[in-house]
Parts: sequence; structure tokens; C-alpha cells
Amino acid sequence: MDALSLLREQLRDAHALLEAVMEGVTPEAAHWIPPGRANPVGATYAHVVVSEDRTINGILRHRRPLYDTTWSGKTGLNELMPARGDEWNDYEPWTRRVKVDLPAAHEYAGAVYADSDAYLASLSPQDLDTEIDLSGMGSGQVTLGWILSRLVVGHADNIAGEISCLKGLQGLQGYPF
Repeated sequence: MDALSLLREQLRDAHALLEAVMEGVTPEAAHWIPPGRANPVGATYAHVVVSEDRTINGILRHRRPLYDTTWSGKTGLNELMPARGDEWNDYEPWTRRVKVDLPAAHEYAGAVYADSDAYLASLSPQDLDTEIDLSGMGSGQVTLGWILSRLVVGHADNIAGEISCLKGLQGLQGYPF
């Protein structure tokens, strides 16, 4: 198996795990404010899906994300997550005020997942070595393979763990196993 096939398989698995962890999340559970600085389930789920859309479409494809085109007004979020930069200081307050319509957010997530897979399907294994400058985000020079592995696959897996924990704090089943 080549590295690109492995990344596609890992991303499908990460998406499946994330969606399995989201099973049984009610609107009340999605908007419960945890103690300390942890973020609510709904905001955490929205964060990972919007981030993937921004990474695949904004950073890698150099086009507007789905939430700004075909999914504008249909993401299930009453307001979009702030972007890095000047708006990023508003991230924590956003996590407390965003309202997530879970069925609509799951539909948007499905579109993001399909779009991401279509992008990966358009690549060749050699494309993974393409250098990309993420100095503006504090990551310096990285490869496309690194972005896909860390910022997309790894992020989805990490967030599945966060949501699992947040559900457990509410007395709910986190991981499905």
C-alpha cells in the first residue's frame, strides 16, 4: 500500500470514529459547558469539521471552503468558527455561544468528508512530498503529506478523543467500544 492510499484509509477511519463518537449526542449534551476551559461537544465537533474544510479547500486547493459556497447557511452552525489571525482571540467565547443543529452539522460534515476524499483521490503519492509554507500558522515549511497526516487525520482522531471525554463527563458513552 502506498502512503496516499494509507492516508485515505486513515481519514475514512477517523471520520467514521468521529461520527460514531457523536452518536447519541443530544442538543443538551452538545451545548453543555464543561468545567474549566474545555469546550462543549457541539463547538468541538464544529471546530474539527470547519477546520478540515478550511485546510482542504482554503489552504490546499486555494479556493473558498464549502461553508462559504455550496454549504453557505446550511452548516448547522449559527455562526462560523473564527479564523486564525485577528479573529482568533474570539475562539474561546465562540465555543460558548455557538449553537449547533446536529442533524444539519452532520450533513455538512458528510459533504466535507466526501470533498476531502475526492481531493485525496486526485493526488498522486509523489504529491505528498510537495512543500507548503505554513509559516503564517507557525508551522514553517511542511509537506502536503504532513498537513494531511497531522492537520486532517490526526486532528479528527484527537477531537474524537476530546468528544469522548466530554461525553463521559456527562455520564454518556464516549467511544463506541
